[in-house]
Amino acid sequence: MIAETPFFSVQRELREKKGVSAIIYVQTCASEKRRRRKRDEFPDPAKRVVINELVCEGCGDCSVQSNCLSVEPHETEFGRKRRINQNSCNKDYSCTNGFCPSFVTVEGGQLKSAKKADKTRPNPFTLPALPEPTLPLAETAWGIVVAGVGGTGVITIGQLLGMAAHIEGKGVVTQDAAGLAQKGGATWSHIQIANRMDAILTTKVGTAEADVVIGCDPIVAANKSTLAVMREGRTFVALNTHGSPTAAFVSNPNWQFPAGNCESAISAAAGAANIGVLDADKISVELVGD
Repeated sequence: MIAETPFFSVQRELREKKGVSAIIYVQTCASEKRRRRKRDEFPDPAKRVVINELVCEGCGDCSVQSNCLSVEPHETEFGRKRRINQNSCNKDYSCTNGFCPSFVTVEGGQLKSAKKADKTRPNPFTLPALPEPTLPLAETAWGIVVAGVGGTGVITIGQLLGMAAHIEGKGVVTQDAAGLAQKGGATWSHIQIANRMDAILTTKVGTAEADVVIGCDPIVAANKSTLAVMREGRTFVALNTHGSPTAAFVSNPNWQFPAGNCESAISAAAGAANIGVLDADKISVELVGD
């Protein structure tokens, strides 16, 4: 027998009332709790879940049990394993619901902080002086589209570019398309900048009208909505090739990231000569100076 809960009590009470009823369930979602924990605005449980790669058999039951994108594939010399992305983990511990001896819970421990650079040794990654960029005339709207997944700063990039243009006295319009992409879902930010506000006629970058596409995630950058704003000879693409697992990995443990297909689709839309690629996960450059 299921125990009576306050939610069921409210349902029973409202079913006796005539007319349409509305029940509002107020609870902070797991993603919002994670954000607040990073700002020290919400209690952070002193408990983390890690996976012992030598024990993990890569069956994927942890993904099925939790339906969580923070359980990621990890390729090793012994085959594909699983690991917990501690940066995006919501700490609801649903991944431990399965029967798996590879899961280890650590209570009271802290993640290792990044090693600080030795200031006494010369830095081999010091960047040379960067040239000043050539700014477009922007007599008409200059379109920028940022494409990525929720939780990685796509909307923040759009707001930074928009505020920078506003501070310089330029006309700017930004529009974000986030939908349900609080964590891991497709997200876009459209930014249009012009010398005068009346030169911007729409709120979004139109079909084949993007001057720059910043592809923070290759799958979203190769989405038909992103490809539609590109035009060969006009659009330049900065593409991050580092692959993030999608929801398909939750139900299919053998899912493979379609990196080559993504780059081919973007090359066909914008032209191979107009694409700059990098893997943001492999960059470890420290900027020195003030």
